[in-house]
Amino acid sequence: MPCTWRCRVACSSKRNPLLLRLPFPTARAILAVGFLAPASGLAETLVSPGTENLRQAIAAARIGDTLRLANGRHGPAVVDKTLTLVADPDAVVDAGGKGSALTITAPDVVVRGLTLTGSGIEETELDSGILLHKPAARATIAENRLQGNLYGIAVQGPPEVVVRRNNIVSRNDLPLNQRGNGINIWDTTRSLFEENVVRGGRDGLYIHTAHGNTIRGNRFFDLRFAVHYMYANDSEVTGNLSSGNEVGFALMYSNRLKVLRNVSLGDRDHGLMFHSSHYSELGWNLVRGTKGKCTFIYTSTRTSIHHNRFEGCDIGIHFTGGAEKNQVHDNAFIGNQTQVKYSGMVHYEWSKEKRGNFWSDNPAIDLDGDGIADVAYRPNTLMDRVVWSYPLAKLLLSSPVMETLRVAQGRFPALAPGGVVDSWPLMTPPPLPDGLPMEQTEHKE
Repeated sequence: MPCTWRCRVACSSKRNPLLLRLPFPTARAILAVGFLAPASGLAETLVSPGTENLRQAIAAARIGDTLRLANGRHGPAVVDKTLTLVADPDAVVDAGGKGSALTITAPDVVVRGLTLTGSGIEETELDSGILLHKPAARATIAENRLQGNLYGIAVQGPPEVVVRRNNIVSRNDLPLNQRGNGINIWDTTRSLFEENVVRGGRDGLYIHTAHGNTIRGNRFFDLRFAVHYMYANDSEVTGNLSSGNEVGFALMYSNRLKVLRNVSLGDRDHGLMFHSSHYSELGWNLVRGTKGKCTFIYTSTRTSIHHNRFEGCDIGIHFTGGAEKNQVHDNAFIGNQTQVKYSGMVHYEWSKEKRGNFWSDNPAIDLDGDGIADVAYRPNTLMDRVVWSYPLAKLLLSSPVMETLRVAQGRFPALAPGGVVDSWPLMTPPPLPDGLPMEQTEHKE
């Protein structure tokens, strides 16, 4: 039996007590026009699949309405007023190979639970699954599936955006320099990018000239760079996972970053790359199994590097001249073929307040049992310097000449080349924090 108007008013009054205080004709009229829709949930409009239906529904909707996309294929649309878009499980917004599936040009829009696909491949137009322009302040983009687009989500200028728990699989069938980024960020402030999963494409999350944002709890796979920072200051990069990418975290030309509790597993070139960036903190990160360098520090200064673990890489840390006045302490260098690479002549002390770092290849002695080795540690030798300068010298490592250099440096430390001196090396590695993002699976649907 169909519900009468009196039944609807009675049911709705449980969620809107205001209706109980109104005459029945007035309450009926309010429900008919959806005046109390946001509180009662009765202003939801079901949008049938089709090429134009979503556009027409947006045009007819009032500010604050909810549009639910029915199962089936929907055409692309521009959201130019404050609306909430949700979807049935098998609803898809398909751009049809041109432009973006959804373009948002209004504030306070919510897009939740949609599948978006089929964008164009015009990089200059940022063809995307979801494209947000500057007026789209305070948008919430959550729990969507973005597949087969050039860019997954592109945020072009709006402040205070939330991008959370989206699953993005980008195109890998294009040449690398023609691929888009999973999440592309420009000129946004005070925004949150949290718990997204990005696979394929060029970079997982690329951020340029966008300050004061938080990148937290995301997971990145099969990319060039997992997180790529350029000229983006005063930000937090926390609890993210990079696995199987060329570079895990490429932080470049950006100052006052907090890079904490991130994990790089099996990335190929660098786990962490800190390039021309200053006044930052790198702490409690784990980099394991990089075929190249766990960490590369290039002309970056006045940064605190502490409580990280660099493990099983070809090189633990490679740093260059200009990487000065950094504090490096309480890190663990475990099982790297070369713990530290530096070929300059300057000496750098890597300790703070009588605490240095743990070195797995340090044959240390601790007679007083205070947890600090009794002798300073130098990770680089004259032989390292010779081999870095003349790679063919590797063939002579077991020769009498090289053995003479080893003995001479051991007897006369003044012969040691410039580089790291750890005057207070630790006997045991500092523990890793609980809750590091080691899980490599995607979100369950």
